[in-house]
Parts: sequence; structure tokens; C-alpha cells
Amino acid sequence: GSPDHATLVAAVQAAGLVATLKGQGPFTVFAPTNAAFDALPAGTVETLLKPENKADLGGVLTYHVVPGKVDAATLTAQIAAGNGKATLKTVQGGTLTASLDGGRVLLTDPRNGRAHVTAADLAGGNGVVHVIDSVLLP
Repeated sequence: GSPDHATLVAAVQAAGLVATLKGQGPFTVFAPTNAAFDALPAGTVETLLKPENKADLGGVLTYHVVPGKVDAATLTAQIAAGNGKATLKTVQGGTLTASLDGGRVLLTDPRNGRAHVTAADLAGGNGVVHVIDSVLLP
């Protein structure tokens, strides 16, 4: 219901992932804002939303989802236990590296893309959502 996530919602619908993400879960979703999608190179979102790119879009979206409920306290504890880094396995099959940057959680993808958590622990019916300021790529 967040107006700052209209692009994400449209992408989830275009990828046919609504039923999956409404499933039993629990899931942890790192949700990029509209501004995060707008910061991608020109034409990227439009290209991903084309029907012929549904699989690629699904891969990008499921890369932002981690199985289980990982709230901020749990994630921070994992980072501490990992000597400053925690590896998160995504539903897409890739990994994200979580660390702390100036007291904020920073997620890094294998391409060295970076996203900060800007709002944490938004409760969902089947998990938790953390708002991030960039789109991460597998």
C-alpha cells in the first residue's frame, strides 16, 4: 500500500509473482523504492516489464527476497557474528552480503551494487519488509 513502491508492485504483477509473495512464507523482502528504480539506466525498467523479459524480471525481483523472517535485530546479530558481514541466500538463488555502514545496514550484490536499508521491520502478513534505496542485481 506504499505509494513509494508503485514500480515494485507493477513489476511483481508483471512477473506473475503476486500469488507467490502472498504465499505462506515467511519471507524477508528488501523493497526498492520508486526512486531506486528510477535511478537505473534509462530504459531498464521498461525493458524488464516487457512480456518477453518476464523470467529476467522475476529473477531480479526474487533476488530481493530471502526465505524466513529476518528482522533488523536478527540481521544485525548475523552481521556481528560474521565479523562485520552476513551472507543472505536469496529466493533467486544468489547471495547478498549485509554489513553495517555508518550504523545503517548495507546490502551488496555480486556486481558491487549497494543498497542501504532506509526503513526496517515493516510487518507483513507472511514476513517482514525492509525498504532499500537501490535496486540490486544478481
